[in-house]
Amino acid sequence: MKKQHTKILMSLMIAAVSASMSLIALAETPLYKDSKQPTDARVKDLLGRMTLEEKVAQLETVWEKRKQLETDSGEFTSEHAKEFLSLGIGEVARPAENKKAPNKSVLQTALFTNAIQKWVLENTRLGIPVLFHEEALHGHAGRNSTSFPQAIGLASTWDPELVQQISSTIAQEVRVRGAQQVLAPILDVARDPRWGRIEETMGEDPYLIAAMGVSSVKGFQGGESGVAKTHVAATLKHLAGHGEPTGGLNTAPAPIGERGLREIFLFPFEAVVKLSHPRSVMASYNEIDGVPSHSNGKMLNGILRGEWGFDGLLVSDYFAINELVNRHNLAATRKDAALIAFNAGVDIETPDADSYPYLIDWVKEGKITNQQLDTAVARVLREKFTLGLFENPYVKTKGVDEFVGNPKHRALAQQAAEKTIVLLKNDKNILPLDIKKLKSIAVIGPHVNETLLGGYSDVPKQTVSILQGIKEYVGAKVQVNYAQGTLITLDKWTPGADSVAANSRSKERWNTDKVELATPADTKGMIEEAVAAAQKSDVALVVVGDNEATSREAWAENHLGDRTDLNLVGQQQELVDAVLATGKPTIVLLNNGRPLSITKIAATAPAILEGWYLGQETGRAVARVLFGDVNPGGKLPVSIARSVGHLPVYYNYKPAAKRGYEFTETTPLYPFGYGLSYTTFSYSNFSINKTEAKAGDSVDVSVTVTNTGARAGDEIVQLYTHDAVASLTRPVKELKGFKRINLKPKESTVVTFSLAVNQLGFYNTDMKYVVEPGKIEVMVGSSSQDIHGKGEFNVTGDVTDISQQKVYFSGVKVAKK
Repeated sequence: MKKQHTKILMSLMIAAVSASMSLIALAETPLYKDSKQPTDARVKDLLGRMTLEEKVAQLETVWEKRKQLETDSGEFTSEHAKEFLSLGIGEVARPAENKKAPNKSVLQTALFTNAIQKWVLENTRLGIPVLFHEEALHGHAGRNSTSFPQAIGLASTWDPELVQQISSTIAQEVRVRGAQQVLAPILDVARDPRWGRIEETMGEDPYLIAAMGVSSVKGFQGGESGVAKTHVAATLKHLAGHGEPTGGLNTAPAPIGERGLREIFLFPFEAVVKLSHPRSVMASYNEIDGVPSHSNGKMLNGILRGEWGFDGLLVSDYFAINELVNRHNLAATRKDAALIAFNAGVDIETPDADSYPYLIDWVKEGKITNQQLDTAVARVLREKFTLGLFENPYVKTKGVDEFVGNPKHRALAQQAAEKTIVLLKNDKNILPLDIKKLKSIAVIGPHVNETLLGGYSDVPKQTVSILQGIKEYVGAKVQVNYAQGTLITLDKWTPGADSVAANSRSKERWNTDKVELATPADTKGMIEEAVAAAQKSDVALVVVGDNEATSREAWAENHLGDRTDLNLVGQQQELVDAVLATGKPTIVLLNNGRPLSITKIAATAPAILEGWYLGQETGRAVARVLFGDVNPGGKLPVSIARSVGHLPVYYNYKPAAKRGYEFTETTPLYPFGYGLSYTTFSYSNFSINKTEAKAGDSVDVSVTVTNTGARAGDEIVQLYTHDAVASLTRPVKELKGFKRINLKPKESTVVTFSLAVNQLGFYNTDMKYVVEPGKIEVMVGSSSQDIHGKGEFNVTGDVTDISQQKVYFSGVKVAKK
């Protein structure tokens, strides 16, 4: 019995000791590690534990130095980890990249991000997880990821719901690799097609860009608030004015004033910040009125954070803080540049911490207060907490290779490519082609045997070239006669090489500094071969345009991509002329990054399609459009100029801008919003439900659209307004609503736009956002020039400041008749 009592007593003592140890352990667990605590409390607790050096490390990024954290095969190595990660780190840039080509596979990337997280969590004092970011302009720029049409192509769909679906897909492909942030979408309003980055934008109109941007961010982040566990934080770029550089030269000063900045270039950012709550914004390289964006506290702190209430991360563009020293001459040293950028509102320096380590010195010297520093660091920590990184820092590795680039995503890429294509001309209804009436087709062009993807791309799992897509479609029914026709640039590869080698050319051209244009000596005999192919065919398809070397981001003096003209490069025009001279029915397909001045082709070719860069499923989409399985319904998101001398050519110009040129027109070759169809549409019953309205009211604008042809097709109905008399000059037209609709033959639909009077506001002489009384002209049509219904109403009442009651988009209702 005594022995039993002793045993019970020992058990009770052990239990008491265990309970005490648990209580001690619980007491020693930092509050910031307790997921049940409010985020703000966790941030405050963690900040209170951090040293000055640890705080500054959270405002830094590792990219080039990251190469020392991996082996040649892309595996993590801890050999130099203490050198770069011992204090923790805010972000690690582009983990899917590899030290040596090719880039990491999906599984390799997931293992790599997990390994870095593990090292940081286990080998730093506070175990603050890492935030990884990737590029994702039109698909994750990572090996095997799904490649969608380039951004300017996606804008040609005029389909925000599709863009949201695409962005969601991209986000999921990024997140399974271990990254939680993407540097996308781009909201630059592009007003100069000489600029090589125009392909990365969604065109020239702030309303269209804003609408697509709102949907894109919702897709990336997985909803309207916060970031879903399977999605990523979106980063709006580039704030602001980047899309109208002087001379069309990348990063050049933007020749705009504050009113133009606010009404044109800031509008998409403001709408997206307020309506879809992106978690990050990137400042731009350029300057406005002598102030580079990375030093523009009025724009970053005053407008973005103050007026719009943005509470997320503000990141630098790559090396842009250094450029305050070596390009803008705004700072003498990187230490000075760090102080300027930090005070302007930039939280995180990317892609490497070249300047921000000096913030430690500035705090010690009293030029930056501890409160200022804590405010910036708190924003970084808050994102890491809300993204769930403290509880779930790792990603699963099972099945990730199969998920990325899967058949469902591939089908979405094809759908996007089909919706992107714009029909510019179709004389005598040469399109669509009737496969039953064809015995042969010539497929001609410098890049028809590869898939051009555009900038910010990697190598997808699979691609379909135009030649391959047509061959697959026609099978043995139609003879395909292929000829390259000419060369644009000299590339060190052979057309017809294996898929991976061919697909890597997009990436290599875009990255290679030196561009060698082909000469007539390099292309000797090629046009003759193309003519022979056309002569023995019933019809010819000639594909011309750009490649990733002739239109791209000019990121250095030895890596250029802007141009002084908009013509076809090399002998492409001669190629088209020669094929047309055969007398064979000829279709010209543009495969390009920037809008090109194709004045002669527009006059001579019977059929023209604008494709932009259509992504990995290019060939299948082109074949289905050519042969009528798909009726093209895209519309231009930019105006196409007749020549470089006609610039600027955007549609929303001021009334005094187009008096006229001697010997030529001022109009664009193809206007903003333009696009034909294999069917026809009529507009009728245009109506406006009010003759008067005041600030805060809405006016319904209705029109009946009927498919008057024999094929089902998509039409994009567009709403424009003009303030007839105002206290400041107003654009001749402004897009205020649009809707892509599908109609069967003879089917009619009533489209009703609910136009808010507060959409008509502008910044007055006191830089207040107001609605003025007066006549408003309303137009509905199929492009900015093709107007099919006009009316007007009067805004009544006094001048009204609506700064706090802005309305960004019109509502729209569709009712089938």
